Amino acid sequence: MTALQIERIRKGVLTIIMFAISIVFLLPFLWMLSASFKVEAEVFTYPIQWLPHKWHAIENYKEVWTGKFPFYKYYWNTVKVTVMTTAVSAGISALAAYGFSKIQFAASKYLFMIVLATYMIPQQAILVPQFLLYRNIGLFDSHTGLVMLGCFSVLGTFMLRQFFMGVHNEYIESAKMDGAGHFRIFWKIAFPLVRPAVATYAILRFIWTWNDYQNPLIFLRTDKLYTIQLAMQKFTTINGEFYSLMMAAAVSAILPLLIVFIIGQKSVIEGIALGGVKG
Repeated sequence: MTALQIERIRKGVLTIIMFAISIVFLLPFLWMLSASFKVEAEVFTYPIQWLPHKWHAIENYKEVWTGKFPFYKYYWNTVKVTVMTTAVSAGISALAAYGFSKIQFAASKYLFMIVLATYMIPQQAILVPQFLLYRNIGLFDSHTGLVMLGCFSVLGTFMLRQFFMGVHNEYIESAKMDGAGHFRIFWKIAFPLVRPAVATYAILRFIWTWNDYQNPLIFLRTDKLYTIQLAMQKFTTINGEFYSLMMAAAVSAILPLLIVFIIGQKSVIEGIALGGVKG
């Protein structure tokens, strides 16, 4: 047996093992999806019936979306907050990263270290000052305040700065000689070169914001402003004995995340590859 054949066998065995592990990780989601299609009496049958005898999907999802506690209202709130936060945060982080990596000014390194040091402060430690500040300036119990909480990300700035540092300075100097300002250089030259990295951060920011439970819990009080995470908690309280409905609500809550990741996985791979060959 040649070395090439041994290598192929090794890769084949490794692929089978990884496929089996992925199935194990997917089993909870598959059970949740299966339970959302069932009548309540079939949810906890043993052994598990992956395909329901009586399909009840339309009734379950209709109750979730248009019943006594309609999910579509909270879905719209979450989509609005998440999309706005992702767009603003990605833009601010990219601009800050470009400034820290390509604009030389006095004490720039020390200023970046100060910004980076704020990442060591736990978010829970500043919740009370944030709460008091938002209440005093009129941003408490509003989607605008919730968006502003996630507009700036130290992690996003640090991550994107590493990619902007991989953009050769010769490009920047050539553009300056042609009379281009920093904003034009950023938009026309630097940003297109690191677009996969920005897209990767935007996807991560979308997921973090969509799943955020703490900030909406503290900074929102009006029911009509609730996001999907608060709606899930309230829905569970009301329908705690109906697991088929809770599973339908859970599937509805995570479905956008799956769609975003499937659509953006190419950008994620490109961003990882860009980081691997940077410099």
